[in-house]
Amino acid sequence: MLLAIARDPSARLRDLAAACCITERAVQSIVVDLEQGGYLSRERHGRRTRYLLHLDGTFRHPAEAHLSVSGLLALTTFRDSGHQGAVHSEPPPTWLFTAVSVPRPYKDA
Repeated sequence: MLLAIARDPSARLRDLAAACCITERAVQSIVVDLEQGGYLSRERHGRRTRYLLHLDGTFRHPAEAHLSVSGLLALTTFRDSGHQGAVHSEPPPTWLFTAVSVPRPYKDA
């Protein structure tokens, strides 16, 4: 949901639901959870809502507590600065691409 909101902070709940292939009610619940967790806040503009992301935090899960929200969004929302609607003008830092060793499943010979 954070990625969908980062791509379009003024999107309606209906649009976010369509982008994530979930119901509007689920989106509403997720947005409330994100707001309570300090990841975003809402700002009214007339009849519309605009979401403001707070990217200085880290993730809640202990396995990801050392990772920043801004790092994830930088990695996933980068677009070339020559394209309209570019989110970042520079590519993400190289430390975001560090290799992770994943053990292979054991196979009987």
